[in-house]
Amino acid sequence: MKRTLVVGLLSVTGLSAAQSTQTFTGTITDDLCAKAGHASMRMGPTDADCTKACIVSHGAQYVLFDGTDAYILSDQQAPEKFAAQKVAVVGTLDAKTKTIRVQSISAAK
Repeated sequence: MKRTLVVGLLSVTGLSAAQSTQTFTGTITDDLCAKAGHASMRMGPTDADCTKACIVSHGAQYVLFDGTDAYILSDQQAPEKFAAQKVAVVGTLDAKTKTIRVQSISAAK
C-alpha cells in the first residue's frame, strides 16, 4: 500500500514538473469574440469596451488569442486592464483544457 502511494505521488510530481513556464504572446479578448472579432457584437465604441462588456454582461472569460487559438486565462482579474491589447503572458499551459495558468501579464514589446 505504501509503495503504491509513493509511486503515485512520484508520478504526479513528475507530471507537474514536466510543465515548463513559457511566454505566450497574443491579444487579450473574450471567449465569445476571440476568433470572430468584435465587429458583430460591438458592445461599446472600442474592442476593449466590447471585451469588458462581454465579460460582465454575457459571462464570458478573458482569453489570450494568438491569431490561431484562444487560451483561457486562469487569472480573470489581471487581463481586464489589457483588454484588446497585445500582451506577453508568462505561465504554464494545460494543453487538454487550453488554459494558461498565469504567472504574469505585461504589454508586448
